[in-house]
Amino acid sequence: MSKQAQATRNTITLKGSTKVVSEFFAYAVNSILYQRGVYPSEDFAAQKQYGLTMMVSTDSGIKKYLCSVLEQMSDWLLAGSLQKMVLVISSLASKEVLERWTFDIQTDKATMDEGKPAPEKPQSEITKEIQAIIRQITASVTFLPLLSDRCSFDLLVYTNAESAVPMEWEESDARVIINAADVKLRSFNTKVHKVDTLVSYRAEAEI
Repeated sequence: MSKQAQATRNTITLKGSTKVVSEFFAYAVNSILYQRGVYPSEDFAAQKQYGLTMMVSTDSGIKKYLCSVLEQMSDWLLAGSLQKMVLVISSLASKEVLERWTFDIQTDKATMDEGKPAPEKPQSEITKEIQAIIRQITASVTFLPLLSDRCSFDLLVYTNAESAVPMEWEESDARVIINAADVKLRSFNTKVHKVDTLVSYRAEAEI
C-alpha cells in the first residue's frame, strides 16, 4: 500500500467519526441491556462487531426507539453540540434509579474547520479502544450489584443550550442516584470525538 493510500485510510472526517460514535452507542446500549438483564436473554441475537460477539435486541419497539434517538444524536454530533448521553436503569415498581451509564462526549472543534487538515488515526487503534470498553461492560456483572427488580431504561441526551430539540422529545431531570458509587471505564478517541464512560450505581448502605 502506498503512503498516500495509507494516509487516506487513516484520515478521520467529522462524518466518519460521527458514524463510529453512533455505532458504538448502539452496541454499548444493547450490550448493557443484555448484560444487566433488563430484558430476557432470548430477546437478543448475536452479531459480530469489533472482532467480538455482540448481543443485540430483536425487540421491534426497542430497535425503533434506539434508531430514533441515535439518528437525532448523529445530527447533534455533526453539529458539534452533543455533550453527553446517559442510559438510566430504574426499577419498574419503585421508579428508583438503580444505575446510570454516562457517556461524555468531547468534540475537537478545530477539526470542524473545513480549512484544517483532517486528523489521522488508524481504524485498528479506534477499534481496540472500543473493544476494551465493550469488554468492561461485559465484565460489569462482576462488580455491579444484582438487579433483582424488574427494570426499564431511558436515554437522556445533553446538548448545547442553543440546539434545536424535536417536539416529541421530553425534558427530564438528571435522574441522579442518591449515595452513588462510581466506576470509571475506558475511553476512546477518534481524534474528532472523545468518549469517556462512567457507570454509577446505588451503593449499599453500611450496616
